[in-house]
Amino acid sequence: MGNELQEKLDELAGELEVPGAAAGVYLDGEESYAFHGVTSVENPLPVDDRTLFQFGSTGKTYTATAVMRLVEQGEVELEAPVRRYVPELRLKDPEVAEKVTVLQLFNHTAGWDGDFIHDTGNGDDALATYVELMATIDQVSPLGSTVSYNNASLSLAGRLIEKVTGMTYESALRQLVLDPLGLEETLFFPNDVMTRRFAVGHTRHEDGHITVNRPWDLPRSAYPAGGMAAPAREQLAWARFHLGDGTAPDGTRLLSQEMLQRMKEPTAEMRGSALGDYVGISWLLKDLDGERLVSHGGTTNGQYSDFHLVPARNFAVIAMTNCGPNGSQLNHLLSQWSFEHYLGLREKEPELLSLPDEALSLYTGRYETIAAICTITAENGRLLATTEPKPEMVEVLGEQDDEPPIPLALVAGEGDTYVVSDGPAKGMRGYFRRDATGRVDGVHLGGRLAERV
Repeated sequence: MGNELQEKLDELAGELEVPGAAAGVYLDGEESYAFHGVTSVENPLPVDDRTLFQFGSTGKTYTATAVMRLVEQGEVELEAPVRRYVPELRLKDPEVAEKVTVLQLFNHTAGWDGDFIHDTGNGDDALATYVELMATIDQVSPLGSTVSYNNASLSLAGRLIEKVTGMTYESALRQLVLDPLGLEETLFFPNDVMTRRFAVGHTRHEDGHITVNRPWDLPRSAYPAGGMAAPAREQLAWARFHLGDGTAPDGTRLLSQEMLQRMKEPTAEMRGSALGDYVGISWLLKDLDGERLVSHGGTTNGQYSDFHLVPARNFAVIAMTNCGPNGSQLNHLLSQWSFEHYLGLREKEPELLSLPDEALSLYTGRYETIAAICTITAENGRLLATTEPKPEMVEVLGEQDDEPPIPLALVAGEGDTYVVSDGPAKGMRGYFRRDATGRVDGVHLGGRLAERV
């Protein structure tokens, strides 16, 4: 099993010119790993089984698991308002601040602008200060009405953990989740990471040259949404726990099997989204060739990860890369290959529409989130989406290389659903939203709802 995975990883990394990558597969009790390339083009060290990669938003499932432990301990109720635990919560919409529940933080239905990334410093008050600033975030959709990916909700969930436990988020995560599972090298802080071998993010530019991305670290206020780094073995250990019965390797019970299963059951529907068909409790769910896929993954500054479980087949695949946008493409292709190679599961190709530019003009225009501006144009029978990060996002995350327009093709028989037809994001799905009059007033792109302006 290992040789096949290594050969495929080497093949894809060579074709896509990805500097470094790590992958792992778990199937019926057997683990297999593959490693490729170097940690950094400026300071090249071989990627090995101890190399830490940032795995980004898969960290949301760790935050959710910690809260589920608090639920089983009777400290938190999922259907309770967040204000029961964070009474100081203030939002632009007072009714939302009063009614938003703990569960709505984890299924991305809170409705406020989710990509509010703000550096509130490295002190232990980082999350408390961040929650104060949430009073400035716009409410984009009614509470509970739409799934739109929401990093801010997870930072709020991190603050909830702090309030309930009386510890910092990072200390609580270590006590509730990381230490019981033996995840000693799943780390938050750069001062801890820098004493190990670790990957840095890169960008592959259109002319083919590759440069290191800076800054390396996310703001501490974003840690509950995805601010950890880990080696491939500890990512696969996380997968094994969520495929298991809720016990740690030493037999200690962390969650009941029923609670672990509840996290993988749909709590909100999002058919047509890039994220999948449903959201569980933080897990992103879709059906692949008759089997339920339980997934996450994440993106930081030049680092990308994929994380997939197929519980019915006792299978997991993880992949982490250190270059964009080609690293994301590698992860996707490796995951697809793994599903087919090990399980015989294959995603069906959708039937795409070909429409004249005049018909496509219904969808063209400028769309906006708190983090980015998306301009959609029609050209030669297809839609092209060009995204540009806003200056405040660049200030926090660093300069990003200009990405080419993303081609969007409408899917036959599915209304306003589209699929990315080519390029690094090929296969990513999304949809256009219409208002009560039938006018297109939003686009769901990359799992986020952007409003037409």
